[in-house]
Amino acid sequence: MSCSVCTAAILAASGCATTENNPQDPFEGFNRAMFAVNEGLDKVAVKPVAQGYDAVTPLPVKVAVGNFFGNIWDTWTALNNLLQGKGGDALSDVGRVLINSTVGIGGVFDVAGEMGLTKHSEEFGQTLGKWGVGDGPYFYWPLIGPRTTRDTFGWMVDTYYDPVWRVDNIPLRNSLVAVRYVDLRASVLPADKVIEEAAFDKYTYIRDAYLQHRRNEIFDGDPPRIPVDY
Repeated sequence: MSCSVCTAAILAASGCATTENNPQDPFEGFNRAMFAVNEGLDKVAVKPVAQGYDAVTPLPVKVAVGNFFGNIWDTWTALNNLLQGKGGDALSDVGRVLINSTVGIGGVFDVAGEMGLTKHSEEFGQTLGKWGVGDGPYFYWPLIGPRTTRDTFGWMVDTYYDPVWRVDNIPLRNSLVAVRYVDLRASVLPADKVIEEAAFDKYTYIRDAYLQHRRNEIFDGDPPRIPVDY
């Protein structure tokens, strides 16, 4: 989904964005143009569909859909935790997949969470960061949203190995991708008004919050006080 919208939820909670020029954004003119394209696509197509889905879909069904796709992503999270040297978390992720795929009926129910197995969210961009790969310049892409150079490459790897994208039946694959995208967009609809009211410059607000949030993720919530190239 559009990560600008996902980031909005973070912004609403943290209020951490600034309005100063960011040296990590040397291509700001290009990025602002792409941001405008993304905003237009969201306004005329993505958001209306998400609003319709949100209006007609019962809450239990939306929870089940989110759990189902979350269970699929747990497999990739497990591998990335292993690549980052976090064996305990990786083992927990594998346990979540096994329990939720069986007792949880294909991941529809988060039984593992009820049993105390914490859900993690790791992807290849974070793994690269753990390996010492720096951010590189910031970019804003239509539909994909904000990404550093490192995370753009990470996103391509994530997509290539994403079990949903690797479904052989093309109509089924496209349907799963569309449902997941719409469900994710619908899940952050409440953040839209918050960010619109809070942001003097929406582009800058999203960019700075995204970069700060990513740094926090790379360091597992405990970034060093001294700035480093992450």
